[in-house]
Amino acid sequence: MSACRATVTSTDDGDDEGETMRIAGNERDEDFAGDVRDLVLAATRKYAMKDDRGAEGVLEIIVESVRDFAGRTLVSHVVAELVDERVAASWEHGWQPVDLDRFVGRSRRQPERDLLGDAMAARLAQFATSTIDPEWWDQLADIGARVWWSNDRNWVLARSVDEDWDALVRAAVRLLATVWLVPPIEKLGPAPGEATAATADRDRAEVDPRILERVRRLLAKAESTTFEAEAETFTAGAQSLMARYSIDAALLAASGPDAKGEEPAACRVGIENPYESQKVMLLGGIARANRCRSVWSKGLGHVTLVGHREDRLAVETLFTSLLLQATAAVAQQGRRTDRRGRSRTAAFRRSFLTAFAVRIAERLEEVTDAEVAAASARRAAGVEEAGTPGSGQELVPLLQQRREAVDAAVEEMFPSLQTSRSPTVSDVEGWSSGQLAADRASLTGWQEVAGRSW
Repeated sequence: MSACRATVTSTDDGDDEGETMRIAGNERDEDFAGDVRDLVLAATRKYAMKDDRGAEGVLEIIVESVRDFAGRTLVSHVVAELVDERVAASWEHGWQPVDLDRFVGRSRRQPERDLLGDAMAARLAQFATSTIDPEWWDQLADIGARVWWSNDRNWVLARSVDEDWDALVRAAVRLLATVWLVPPIEKLGPAPGEATAATADRDRAEVDPRILERVRRLLAKAESTTFEAEAETFTAGAQSLMARYSIDAALLAASGPDAKGEEPAACRVGIENPYESQKVMLLGGIARANRCRSVWSKGLGHVTLVGHREDRLAVETLFTSLLLQATAAVAQQGRRTDRRGRSRTAAFRRSFLTAFAVRIAERLEEVTDAEVAAASARRAAGVEEAGTPGSGQELVPLLQQRREAVDAAVEEMFPSLQTSRSPTVSDVEGWSSGQLAADRASLTGWQEVAGRSW
């Protein structure tokens, strides 16, 4: 293979431009791979320091000096190996596939995200299936990542068949610079190679699909209606169903052989711009109504949701729907200007979404409290028969224990947790409109919508 060595030489044109990297020599060189690695790392550092021009200059050395198939094959292996190393390091530090995809997507474009998907699929394929948490395969599927190339080439070389080689190398190094910067985060489960059969059994235990189907139907109706009163009624019905299911799950767990039940666990929920603070506030209110806690990792694009499985699922499902409803409601308000004709649309929408989040949280908690009160009344009246979930258990203390277990899990996972300040409200009209969007309807009809039979 024709190869060159990377060297550093000083310019000699009298303009004091400093030192410049170049490729020297045309002879076979066993150190060529090391030279390419050094150049790729140099470009990575420059990208990481926001010196895009400097990084492009270093990459130009590579793409201009390696034009034959053998040379490109070697470069592709060097780049793929470096990305693989950083993906592996990020997984060891708590990151999961959807987390990395979300993080890269915040600052990079689709080419880098596609390459990341390839790199993660290639990395996961190195492990025995039995040692991988099934959730990881689900996450790869969610982002559309898979091993689509043949065994005789890696993902970089495979993409170079149909894509511009120069652009591909540059995108791969930009990806490398991005994943190089990820900090350690909280580990939510076993990394690849660490999972066991017990992990699979735990993660595949799901909420009754009949309940989920009814909840999703109600939320679909809430999202599709143009009448706020109907949307509120359907949403409250969905919250009621999930609250009742959570109560039954808690009672059933308390009546099990160890009388302890499932411990709280965590998942991460993506938060996208714009209006991140308001979206986090909405998620936090839904979490509190369902006995969960939420912790925002600002700048990383996610919130960590801590709680029992059925409660977390309720929060995720409701958040997805309510975020759609809030987005639609604020869009219907149109744009706003002040007396001088200057736009105040952003301030209006921030205030609108803040008010929406505050009032929705209050109303969801009202529904949850009503379900707890109704269940407690039925138990006090002796409605439960022997053998029903949690027969003989005191409901309110039991639910409080579950809240305390969640708090303890949060303290263990985030020992240095700081409480953030709520978003400020600067537009009175936006606040009032948001309150009306969340509060206009009466919830008296939710019993009929939700029904009383499973």
